Amino acid sequence: MSRLMEMAQAAEKIAILGHVRPDGDCVGSCLAVCNYLLEQYPEKTVQVYLEKPADKFRYLKYFDKISQDVNTGILYDLCICLDSGDKTRLGDFTVYFDQAEHSICLDHHITNTGYGEENVILADASSTCEVLFGFFDEEKISSAVAECLYTGMIHDTNVFKNSNTSVYTMEVAGKMMAKGIDFGRIIDESFFRKTYVQNQILGRALLESISFMDGKCIFAAVRQKDMEFYGAGSGDLEGIVDQLRVTDGVECAIFLHETDPHVYKVSMRSGNLVDVSRVAAYFGGGGHVRAAGCTMSGSVHDVINNLSIHIAKQLG
Repeated sequence: MSRLMEMAQAAEKIAILGHVRPDGDCVGSCLAVCNYLLEQYPEKTVQVYLEKPADKFRYLKYFDKISQDVNTGILYDLCICLDSGDKTRLGDFTVYFDQAEHSICLDHHITNTGYGEENVILADASSTCEVLFGFFDEEKISSAVAECLYTGMIHDTNVFKNSNTSVYTMEVAGKMMAKGIDFGRIIDESFFRKTYVQNQILGRALLESISFMDGKCIFAAVRQKDMEFYGAGSGDLEGIVDQLRVTDGVECAIFLHETDPHVYKVSMRSGNLVDVSRVAAYFGGGGHVRAAGCTMSGSVHDVINNLSIHIAKQLG
């Protein structure tokens, strides 16, 4: 039995946490654990706490069970942290982690700080959902759990085209497909389909994007006033940086989202030459070699200039 299941078996009340602004791998891994534990131990209390995820993940079982309540007063026997590189990424739900008797962190970010009582960090894995597969009994993985795991994998691999996709990744994905999931619908509805607002703000970002370093880098920025104009939320920005990255000749793409006046959430993607996790880590962020992020203050010009210094060193 895996350490995760040993700890879960010993606990009566279990909290499951992911990172702020939850993406597909975060939502998928949290709900995969929730579904799996409730299927194996229906008598236990299992609760997922996340900032409100995008409605496009509503097809996942127990999506409606996700809570945004930070004041329940419940003390948990075990807190399971998923897809979160450090404690601060748990956001306001850190209270459940701090008060839990035991904790375990499962992740695939190379920059993970190992903040749990038990830590399982597999940096070579494509996603936290791929990490989880190794902790579940394959025969006991239901179609509902398989949907969650498959969702996380497609979102963190850009539908199996990023460099973090391995032979093992594809083997796990195939095993999830064998569980009878509607994989085509999952890809279309949760990855490719966009709302009218998402298309508008994507178009705005691409129209105003700027290339630099002889076309090897590109950036775009969306400010608070833009978000207000389109009536957009942070979830409507997903995929913009990936679209920037596939621009012909671009090695490194940067997308800036203003979260507060002169405070930007930075998302970076790279091709084959730049380790963006090193750049992000320098500014207090983290992530993967080809996909990473951080938060920076200043004007757009300041942020891009500071990032460029570190990117240029790797481009030579």
